[in-house]
Formats: sequence, C-alpha cells, structure tokens
Amino acid sequence: MRKRIITIALFCAMLVSVVGCGDDEKKPAETASSSVTTEVTTTEMATTEETTTATETTPEPETTPVPETTPEPETTPVPETTPAPVVTTPRPSDYPQLSYTREELEAMDNTKHGWGQGVHVDALNRPTSCTSWQNKYGAYGAIYIMPETDPAYLTFDLGYEYGCTGRILDTLNAKGVKGTFFITMYYAKSAPDMVQRMVDEGHIVANHSVNHLSMPDLSVADMENEIMGLHNYVKENFGYEMFLFRPPMGEHSQRALAVAQNLGYKSVLWSYTYLDYDVNNQKPHAEALELCKRNAHKGAVYLLHGVSETNTAILGDLIDYLNSSGIGVKSTWD
Repeated sequence: MRKRIITIALFCAMLVSVVGCGDDEKKPAETASSSVTTEVTTTEMATTEETTTATETTPEPETTPVPETTPEPETTPVPETTPAPVVTTPRPSDYPQLSYTREELEAMDNTKHGWGQGVHVDALNRPTSCTSWQNKYGAYGAIYIMPETDPAYLTFDLGYEYGCTGRILDTLNAKGVKGTFFITMYYAKSAPDMVQRMVDEGHIVANHSVNHLSMPDLSVADMENEIMGLHNYVKENFGYEMFLFRPPMGEHSQRALAVAQNLGYKSVLWSYTYLDYDVNNQKPHAEALELCKRNAHKGAVYLLHGVSETNTAILGDLIDYLNSSGIGVKSTWD
C-alpha cells in the first residue's frame, strides 16, 4: 500500500513536471510575440510621433515678397524742343492764275478763318503754321509766308493817319528799302498826300478794303465791291493799280481768297506781328525790337501798324538787324 502511494506520488510529480515544462516552453514564445508586437507598436507610435512632430515643426517655405505694384505717377509730356524740318513753300508766281464763275465762287467753302502766326517754328525759325497754310491755300492766291530763300518783307497797315507815316517813309528811303502799305478807303481820302508820296517814292500801295469788314461775312458781290471800290478809287486818283490785298483783321475763307484772286489780287496775310496797333498801349522800344529780332526768319512777312510810335522808332534798327543777320529786306513781290 505504501509502495502504491509512493508510485502514485511519483507519477503526479512527473505529470506536474511535464505540465510545467509545457508552460515554460510556451511562455518564451508568447513573450517573444508580445515583444515583437510591442516593438512594432512602439515603432509605429514613434513614426507617428515623428510625422506629427515634423508636420508641426516644419517651417513654411520662405517666399520672396511680391513688390508693390503702385503705378508710377503720371507725368506731363515735355514738349519737343527740336525745331520742325523746313517745309519748302512755292513762290506765289509758281501758282497758275485761276478764274472762277459766280456759281463756282458761291459753291466754295466760306468758313471764316482768323489768322495768327502761332509759336511753333522750323529749323529756320519760320512759323510752321504759315508754311502749312501756304501749301494749303497758296493755289487761291494766299500769301502767309514767302519762300525760305527770300529776304523779309516789311508791310504796314494804315486805317488812318496818326502822324507816323512820313517818318516811316523817311527811314525806308534812308535805308534804301521799299515798304508795302495796305490802306483803306478812309486813309486814301483823308491822307492823299501820304498816298501820293508812297507812289512817287516807289513804295507799294496795297488794298485793305473800302470799309474794313470781315470778308467771309459778306456776299460774293459785296466782297468784290470792298476790293474793287478802293482799287478803282486809287487808280483814278493816283494813277496806281494795286495788286495785293490784305483781308481786314486777317479773317478769310476759301471763297474770300478766290474772290480776290478772281479780281487779279494776291491775299497777303503775315508770318509775324505783335500787338502794336493800340496807340495808348505801346511796348517799350527795346522790348518791341527784341520781339521783331527774335522772330526774324527768311521769307518773313512782317505786319507793322503805321500808327505805332514804337514801330516808327525801331524801324531803322530792325532793318539794320535784318541786313546784318543775313536775312535782308526785299522790296518787290514776285
């Protein structure tokens, strides 16, 4: 019995040993598996943490600041100072002498144009407006400026006598220069001695109309009367036939130019004048002379009013300047 008990005890011990060994063998595997799982989990967490950290701590890429696009302030264009090129102008005699029927004259443009020489000049100091209009209306007998090869022309407007004309004639004669005097009917009738002296001394007497009216405001018939009324009076009383006409106030139109041309006239405007006709507001002599010198140019047509004391005083010096500068003064129109 005792032996049997011992045998059973030994068998139980062995069984316990076998079971224990099985557990021991199984534990390392489980431990290893657990370890791998832990390592993987730890690695994943570490990767996640690194990614999260990288995402959180990676700075934004630097960018170059975009410059402001404020527009530059607008600037006023600087006017060109380079003179315009010289434009050749034909001589009045180069144009054919045209004639028109009354119907053709009536059909012409009668838009009124005032006149002033402007301030823009070419390389020869010639007003560009004058050369432009000369080429535009020269075919209708208009003269705004003479060719760039010509000397200057001195013209005087006389609506009434103010006591200056005799001294102007004296200066012209002393300098050997002939002037062109545009007179009205009133002047011809009120100062016949001056008109006669102009004729006798070889100056040019020219037509400034009967009543000094704006030509485009008139009918064709009235335009003709304004010109031919004075023309016939001067021819009958002084034996002189005029051929140059200056539209009163410089106001003209294509029709007015053509009417004068139809009557055998050239219509003379000007390429330089200044405010000299107000006898109560005369410029100082030095200032007026400087203006006339500064604007001098070849082929110039000066308009000087015969009532100006200043013009009378500076005339000799102006002629001297024109001659010494190489421009010169011309006495005949051709």
